[in-house]
Amino acid sequence: MRSILLLAAFAAFSGRVLAQTKLEVKDLQNHPFTADCPPGGHLRLHLQSGDFRVVGRADNKLAVRLEGRNASNAQDLTVRFKRTDNDADLRISGGPRNGLEVTIEVPSSATLCVRMPAGDLTVDGVSGDKDVELHAGDLTIAVGNAADYGRVDASVIAGDLEARPFNESHGGLFRSFEKRGAGKYKLHAHVGAGDLTLR
Repeated sequence: MRSILLLAAFAAFSGRVLAQTKLEVKDLQNHPFTADCPPGGHLRLHLQSGDFRVVGRADNKLAVRLEGRNASNAQDLTVRFKRTDNDADLRISGGPRNGLEVTIEVPSSATLCVRMPAGDLTVDGVSGDKDVELHAGDLTIAVGNAADYGRVDASVIAGDLEARPFNESHGGLFRSFEKRGAGKYKLHAHVGAGDLTLR
């Protein structure tokens, strides 16, 4: 009986190991980065400070592209990707912080969580849940149809908060709003110091 339990535990462990994917890529200009994401899965992006665009795509692929005047000098920028079952983590670090525009393509149906210290961050074409926080800088999120959301909370400690789809506009210190609706998606957006735009 014990041997059967040990075999079952080993099989479960082996299956989990086989379900894991780890990738690390540098010098994206010469080594393009793409990976498979779980359909409708949880995707967490841990980004360095800079200029980032997160855009949705129709398939279940994840890709990272570089543009801008320093794209050819970004050999030290590193992309680390880890996927386990229905969860995936992407970390981007290193390389120049200025004059480099990074575009991250994600499945449009992904449940998205993004954390970034400072800079300009845009999220567009992602229809699933969104949880996005930026400590300092400008954050813009294309939300689509406001009726698709069941819960929305947005806040700025210092700066402007514009959310026309939800009929909200605030400026100054400690600005926020919450909405409840009949939709199935959740949206959380926060900026420490800077501007938050939901469009």
